[in-house]
Amino acid sequence: MKIYNKAVRDRIPEIICSKGEMCNYEGLNDEEFLPFLQLKLIEESNEYIESGDEEELADLLEVIFRIAEIRGIDPARLDEIRKEKSKIAGSFKKNVVLVAFEED
Repeated sequence: MKIYNKAVRDRIPEIICSKGEMCNYEGLNDEEFLPFLQLKLIEESNEYIESGDEEELADLLEVIFRIAEIRGIDPARLDEIRKEKSKIAGSFKKNVVLVAFEED
């Protein structure tokens, strides 16, 4: 048996069992689950970087929305914050790369 010890989508254990395979899993409370989601965020980000696949990008959003939900942040509020930051600091539409910065 392989040890995974990572966050998976809700139906993954069901899908594994429907194929006649066995798995062990447990349900955690939100506080316990959050660190697993944060690791999942890194995992999904790396998978997107490697593949460029739009499904991996959608997986990132799924994890981000769940983290926001656990932290009590409404997805609409998250988008408001994104828009506010865009007004203040800009977005990433101009493809700017900061090459050097001299601090005092």
